[in-house]
Amino acid sequence: MTLIHICPLADLAKVVSVQRPSHVVSLVSPSMPEIPGGSIGNAQYLRLGINDITIPKEGYVLAQESDVAQLLAFIHGWPRTRPMLMHCWFGVSRSPAAAYIAACALAPGEEEAAIAARLRAQAPFATPNARLVSLADDLLGRKGRMRAAIAKIGRGCEVSTGVPFTLPIGDSR
Repeated sequence: MTLIHICPLADLAKVVSVQRPSHVVSLVSPSMPEIPGGSIGNAQYLRLGINDITIPKEGYVLAQESDVAQLLAFIHGWPRTRPMLMHCWFGVSRSPAAAYIAACALAPGEEEAAIAARLRAQAPFATPNARLVSLADDLLGRKGRMRAAIAKIGRGCEVSTGVPFTLPIGDSR
């Protein structure tokens, strides 16, 4: 089974050292300093400089279709011989959304609701960023089913920060 690990920034180096991912995705504010190279080992790296917002807000960067297209290209370039790791500041919104997007992209025959339910079971605190999910839903041609599945699981429980978790995904190779 293919695994995606999700964590907050504070746990990045630890999760990388234990899981040894081949690919790492950072979904962080554009103003955040670059992640030190040693924090990601020798993994291929994608940084998406977007804020955790769902509607435009002055002074913040809203995720765009081009950001999600870049994420999807990175996901599709992952050989899945080793895990992928995704992180954001707290590991609650942007990185769970990206992991959900990856699971939907890599298992096109699996129902969106089943993937969302698996995400909720693994991370009761996760509240996937609705903007990222909506953009991916359109790009993947899922006809609103991704949006609906995430809306159905609702907001996660309140936490000050997330904890590392793993999302197993179907393998359509």
